[in-house]
Amino acid sequence: MHFAKSALSLALASTARAFSPLARGASHRVVLGGGAVGSSSRGGGITSISSPYSSTTALGANVLKLTQPAKDLLPEVDVFIFDCDGVIWRGDSVIEGIPETLEKLRALGKKMYFVTNNSTKSRAGYKKKFDSLGLNVPAEEIFSSSFAAAAYLEQTKFKESGKKVYVVGEVGIQEELDLIGVPHFGGPEDKGKVPDMGPGCMVKHDHDVGAVVVGFDRHINYYKIQYAQLCINENPGCEFIATNTDAVTHLTDAQEWAGNGSMVGAIKGCTGREPTVVGKPSPLMIDYLCSMLGLDKRRICMVGDRLDTDVLFGTDNGLRSLLVLSGVTSEEKLLSHENTITPDFYADSIVDFFIDESAKVEATA
Repeated sequence: MHFAKSALSLALASTARAFSPLARGASHRVVLGGGAVGSSSRGGGITSISSPYSSTTALGANVLKLTQPAKDLLPEVDVFIFDCDGVIWRGDSVIEGIPETLEKLRALGKKMYFVTNNSTKSRAGYKKKFDSLGLNVPAEEIFSSSFAAAAYLEQTKFKESGKKVYVVGEVGIQEELDLIGVPHFGGPEDKGKVPDMGPGCMVKHDHDVGAVVVGFDRHINYYKIQYAQLCINENPGCEFIATNTDAVTHLTDAQEWAGNGSMVGAIKGCTGREPTVVGKPSPLMIDYLCSMLGLDKRRICMVGDRLDTDVLFGTDNGLRSLLVLSGVTSEEKLLSHENTITPDFYADSIVDFFIDESAKVEATA
């Protein structure tokens, strides 16, 4: 697959307000490189920074469980980037202790950004979810893969091509495309459509579609897959863009559900094309944040529950990384010999960022 990468020369100063699209600029596709996957040193063409805190576990994984955050983590990090599903919430339930932890981090002067691969909502939609869960998170701290898809299209000046976007996904992608003025169709409007597959029947598609954006879709159907493959296979130059390729997701807190990787895989299978991936671990969003806000990658820590997206997003883009066990990844999987992706630290949840304080309270009780 390809990863969309923003140019560092983007004129981003005018986009600092909440929900504003990326400034237009040059863009190109790259496959992330720079060192072996899972190396604890920073890759991707950035000066290598080895973590002084990593150690080899009994099972051979080069990763250390966070036990002294006040010494090993908090003084070294100015900015935390949090995944949402499995880190802040599971389904529609906030993980225990999260509101208090976020408030403590703010009290320490830490900056926080919330970057999710879930494309079902726009940034405005995610702001409503944070509010509904009682989490005081400003709009400008929220970034979704639906936003990343729109940002990529704006960077590549897609609107100037006069083409349309066919959406396999939900309203989040559509809302972000509306903000940049790119015409689109599909998505929820194609829910329930069934193609006529009798003798001589065919699905007619729009030859002006210049990109197919595939995001998580709870109403995926055969019509959408067929329409997408026709656009990609038959429209010259049509781009195949995936918001992410996550294997599973958290629709509820009761179990894991098939993720967008299953939707992307279906279309990849019938087109033979690799998608351009704009969500994690693509560098697009971290380059945006660093360019717009002047952040130092060496002082940023990516916190997530997935090795192949969140932790890889950190290691491939020159950030510190921390895996939490409150989502899809178990300690057994992390520490297994088969795993080659190693964060700097791991913890049960971000509540452990203040485990030192809890220990002191227990000691004086």
